[in-house]
Amino acid sequence: MLIDITLKITPKMVFDAQGNEKKALFGHLGTHFDVMNKEFPLEYMERNAIVFDVSQIVNREIETLDIDLEKVKSEMFIAFYTGFIEKVGYGSHAYFSEHPQLSVDLIEALVEKGVSIIGIDFAGVRRGQEHTPMDQFCAERGLFIVENLCNLSDLLKYGIYFQAYICPMNFAEMTGLPCRVVAKL
Repeated sequence: MLIDITLKITPKMVFDAQGNEKKALFGHLGTHFDVMNKEFPLEYMERNAIVFDVSQIVNREIETLDIDLEKVKSEMFIAFYTGFIEKVGYGSHAYFSEHPQLSVDLIEALVEKGVSIIGIDFAGVRRGQEHTPMDQFCAERGLFIVENLCNLSDLLKYGIYFQAYICPMNFAEMTGLPCRVVAKL
């Protein structure tokens, strides 16, 4: 079974996003990688993956103890289901400014584990002025972040493991790469 976990973009969503987030342009619209001017390795297009349900965590950062790090293996695609994209809706001011965050400790633990990709159903692993530096930190260590995933709750109906297929656009000299992400169960 295949489940598309890519956000389907409509003209209204483009209008809303561009009105509320200056970076929601060509490379950073909808589901995309923050590659930070790095080359996306072709071997990352297929990854063993896991989704963690962290939807019960509100009013605080998602911490290392909120997931089972023993299940995280090197080169995996690690997805976080918060439900935020369904609750708030893509493109609003709140979507870009009030989204959940992964703690710095959690991000560093995933880097240490050798994870290839972090997938999230919100606008960034960190908010505000911490967003871009953390994306850069991760990209320099071969870890890329896919933002604005959807349908992660559909995956959880079948368990937490899946195979992720990631197809980014072949753009160069960009900080963001639009992509399609499909989960195979």
